[in-house]
Amino acid sequence: MSDVSLEIRNAIFAKFNSDERFTNDQIFAELQNTNKIEKSLTIDDMEQYFTNLCDAGIMRNIAQNFTTQWFKLFDPLEKVTCPACKAEIPVNKSEEKNCPLCNAAI
Repeated sequence: MSDVSLEIRNAIFAKFNSDERFTNDQIFAELQNTNKIEKSLTIDDMEQYFTNLCDAGIMRNIAQNFTTQWFKLFDPLEKVTCPACKAEIPVNKSEEKNCPLCNAAI
């Protein structure tokens, strides 16, 4: 997992870890405002990361309007500390229990 994916997970955990829906634009703006991603990245560059989180079973795309995508979490995220790399990773109960950074079992 890239640092961008981890920052997206952290933003979702901090701001949208409930039943509400959120958009890729909201996450992108949050990451830009907190300087968590490179300023050269565009919303189009982020699509692959959102797709990967959907493929991992963390969230689902519930609507789309041009480049804006609305998402909803399958389950709330919880922070888990990886025993190998000691990173705190927001994960949900239905995704594979391997650290997305170092692939160690959680």
